[in-house]
Amino acid sequence: MLGMGRMGRALAHRLLDTGHQVTVWNRSPGRADEVVARGAKEAASVPEAVAGTDAVLAILTDDRAVRSVLLPGGAPLAVPALLDCSTVSPATTAALAAAYGERFGACPILGGPDATAAGQAAIVVAGPATLLGRLEPLLASLSSARRVAGADPASASTVKLLSNYLLLGGLALLAEAAAAGQAAGLPEEMLIDFFGMAAAPSLRNRVADVVSGDHAGWFPTAMGAKDVHLFLDAASAAGADTPLAAAIAARYDQAASSGLGELDVAAIVELSRRRR
Repeated sequence: MLGMGRMGRALAHRLLDTGHQVTVWNRSPGRADEVVARGAKEAASVPEAVAGTDAVLAILTDDRAVRSVLLPGGAPLAVPALLDCSTVSPATTAALAAAYGERFGACPILGGPDATAAGQAAIVVAGPATLLGRLEPLLASLSSARRVAGADPASASTVKLLSNYLLLGGLALLAEAAAAGQAAGLPEEMLIDFFGMAAAPSLRNRVADVVSGDHAGWFPTAMGAKDVHLFLDAASAAGADTPLAAAIAARYDQAASSGLGELDVAAIVELSRRRR
């Protein structure tokens, strides 16, 4: 398991819970203490981490990190199978597929750390049928909610960006509605109850956060900005016109650059509150 951010640790916990022997690596040491305490082995380097493994999973911060770790010096790692769970551009996923060939698949996750650790998050898988068949026991241990996006790994990355854009775009609208409701004097309890009914299902777990202003969630606003830009780039490359996405990206950029970058994406509501 390469990458020990919140999602990487959640995946490691899930793998340990389902009986796998797990070796973990992270660029910065000390992030894996809790999974090591549960029986995982921590490697000091990527070559040490992947040596002798049946499969490698990676979930890294962005395109630069993915290319640096998984294509060191432009060459693939010497591994029998690699599943990249990172949220990256379809172009980066295509580059990995070209380098690894039949050994590579994409496996982005549609869900947060708690759902991932419990095996309840949906996963989108794409790659060669022979690889996915060989890794079926591993995939089954990660989640029972799976969707196969075909043989092209880049398709799974595209689906992930579409999903995140729906979440982040909807959250931007929810934030403005909440700020407008509070400016009009509506009580928090009323707004939480109303939005709990009216908001899209994927947004309901952030309604209380948006209205009350806690913002202690797991998805940093700076990463949300990165993902909207990835969606914009992918849509532009495909020839789609997405003017709303440009406005939403600018909003997340503003939030990330104004002291909200490390808070959960629900913190975008503070931009509307500040203006008021």
